[in-house]
Order: sequence, then C-alpha cells, then structure tokens
Amino acid sequence: MKLVNIHKHTLLLLFLLIGVYTAQAQVWTMQQCIDTAQVHNKNLQMSRNNNAISEQKAKEVKANLIPKVTANADYKYFTNLPYQLMPLSTFNPTAPEGQFKEAQFGVPHNINANLQLSMPLYNPQVYGAIQTTKIASELTDLQYQKTEEQIYFEISNLYYNAQILHHQLAFINSNLINAEQLLKNMQLLNQQLLAKGTDVSKVKLQVAQLTTQKESISSKYKQVLNALKFTMGISIEQSIQIDPNIQYQSTTEYSRSSTLDIHIIKIQNRLLSSELSTLNKSRFLPSLNLFGTYGTTGFGYDKQPNDFLKFYPIGFAGIQLSYPLFNGTVTQRKINQKTLELQNNELQFGLLSEQNNMQIENTRMQREVAKKTVETTIEQIQLAQTIYEQSVLQRKQGTASLTDVLLADNALREAQQTYLTTVIDYLKADLELKKLTGNISTKN
Repeated sequence: MKLVNIHKHTLLLLFLLIGVYTAQAQVWTMQQCIDTAQVHNKNLQMSRNNNAISEQKAKEVKANLIPKVTANADYKYFTNLPYQLMPLSTFNPTAPEGQFKEAQFGVPHNINANLQLSMPLYNPQVYGAIQTTKIASELTDLQYQKTEEQIYFEISNLYYNAQILHHQLAFINSNLINAEQLLKNMQLLNQQLLAKGTDVSKVKLQVAQLTTQKESISSKYKQVLNALKFTMGISIEQSIQIDPNIQYQSTTEYSRSSTLDIHIIKIQNRLLSSELSTLNKSRFLPSLNLFGTYGTTGFGYDKQPNDFLKFYPIGFAGIQLSYPLFNGTVTQRKINQKTLELQNNELQFGLLSEQNNMQIENTRMQREVAKKTVETTIEQIQLAQTIYEQSVLQRKQGTASLTDVLLADNALREAQQTYLTTVIDYLKADLELKKLTGNISTKN
C-alpha cells in the first residue's frame, strides 16, 4: 500500500518557522501595520485632536490676562419720564423743611454709545488656572501615548493571532492532502478486498473533519485580518497579507520603569493639587482690575418748537479691588471635594502599584511556562513524528490497524497545533511583560 507521508515535510517546516520569509506581494510586517495605524487610526487622530484642544484651552486661559474692549450702545424712549422728589424749599425758599415736591427730569430720547476697557492686574484664579491647564496639557499628552501603546498592543496581538491561524491553515492543508491520498489508497484496497468498508468510512470522516476545520480556520483568519485592517485604519476591502515569519526569541529580562498608567496617576495628583491650591488662594487673595469707559450720551426732545438731539461726551477710568468675604461656603465645599479626590488618587496610585507588581509576577510565570512548553512540544513533535512513521510502516507490514495510523496522525497534528499556540502564547506574554514593566514601544 502506497501512503504519501506529508508529515516529514511538516516537521521540517516547524523548525523553519523562525527566520523563514515567504516572498509575496502586499506582505505587511507588524511594524508596517503599526506605522500605518499611526497615520490612519481614528482613535489616534482623535487623541491628536485632544492634544490640540488642550493647547487651545491653555491659550484661552492666558488670554484672560489680555485687555478686553467692548462696544456698547443703547437707545431708550421714556413714555413716562422718571420722577424725583425735590425739597419744597428749592421752589419756595419760605417753605418749611421736610416737605417735598415731585419733579420729572430728562427728555424722552436717550442714546448711549461707549467703549469699555477692562484688564485684570492681579487675579489669583486666572494665574492658578494657567498652572492647572499646563499640567492638564501634560496629562493629555500622556493619554495620547497611552492610546499609542494600546494600538501597538492590539495590532501585535491581532498579528500574532493571524500568524498562528496562517500556520494552522498550512498544517490543515498539508494534513488534508495526506488524508485524501490515504482515502484513495483505502478505497483501492477496499476494491481489492484488502481493506474493510469501515476503514474507508473512518478515513472519509477524517477528511470531512479536516475540511470543516479548514473552513472554520479560514473564516477566523479573514475575521482577524479584518480586525487588523480596522485597527490600522485602512479599508476592509483592501487586500493584505501578513508575514508568516514568527519572530520567536529567547527569554529577555526587562528593567522596571514606571508605566504610562503610573505616570498618568502622578500627573492627575499634580492636577488635583494645583486645583486645590488655587481654591485656597482664591479664598484669601483679592482681585485687582483696571477699567475705563469712553463714549457719548445723547438726549433728544421731539416736540415743537424746541425739538433737538444733542450729544455729550463721557469718559472715566478706575481701578476695582474685589475681596471675597463670604460666598455661602461654596469655596469650602469645593476644597473638601478636591481633598477627597486627592485622597482617592493616592489610594489609586497604591492600588495600581500593587496590581502592577502582581501582574508582572504572574506574566513572568506565564512566559516561563510558555517557554518550557515550547521546548517540550518540540520533543513531542519529534516523538509523534516517529510514532506516525512507525505506524505507517507497521500498517504496510500488516501489524498495525488503520485506527493506529489515524491516532498517530491526530497526535502529530495536535502536537503541531500545540507548538504554534505555545509560541504565540509566549510572544503575547512577552508583550504583556513589556507593557507592565514600561518597556513597550511603537518602535520595537
């Protein structure tokens, strides 16, 4: 009986996964995917816009120190002129004191037009806000870096998933060819009455299972590529291929440094402290403003024979000092809120530090287990390959059943899949460890 043994070539493929590059058109490396996302990913674009918004807010706060000029104009027509009480002695010098006479003053038409200038000479709230927005800009920049890191992390994981699915498809295609050839041989032997009909059915079942598995893996592969393209920010219709070369490397120890999450917590602490300081200062420090007005006032009368419209200039300048005496404890309530927020921030910093230490330890153990499993599965593949070859040989000699060959074939395929999965698990654990130790970078 002639059996085509594709698995001999498959084992060689496993050891050539590292360092092998299949030249194809439109192949995207992981770094190319990350670089493309830097330009087209919408989350990053929104994050850059947030940085620009933060810059404009900082300029807006500083603009409060620039003099403000306002043009005002109004027209009033009095249907009833306002009354004023005048001492009766004004009209009659002999009138007794304490008696008054009502009198109407003014004319029906009143026109006012002026320019008003206002400029803060000293305002603790404005200077505090300038310091606060400066810190807020640093926070926005860190949040942009956080978004970059997250995109890098997502693309790397999607790329690893695509690589393992790509190799799973290659193994399934190889195993399917082998199973179909085995089916032909079994059908031929069955016709020659050298094999049972159940043996043919078993091989048919295996071919059907492999075909179904191929369709499932192929669908998953397309879905992962679509997710990768979405994260990169390119059209779903665009055709891309990944580099199947899995860059597996030996264990690397990373030096500990503060993660972006820790940096963000620290900046948030500075921001809250600045806001609290501004509130405390605004309670006890006065505000000093320069103001001035220059314009004209017009009076008009529309009855004959003395109708007229005359304008008179008006102008003044001054300095205004404001000191808060009591505002209903509103400021104190805000101070209490910021104090509690600051306490929560400090608790969050401690919680995040402890969580980071725990996650680093767990991820190191996961990576170490994955590394050992990779070494073990290589040995298992070699052993499964040997068992499969012996089963095929024994089948030819009539000392082994078809079931033994199929079981050996399944064991070899399972070892192949385990190897690929474990390599990707190692790479993902290594990526997570980079992130937790503050060593992840979009340029790595």
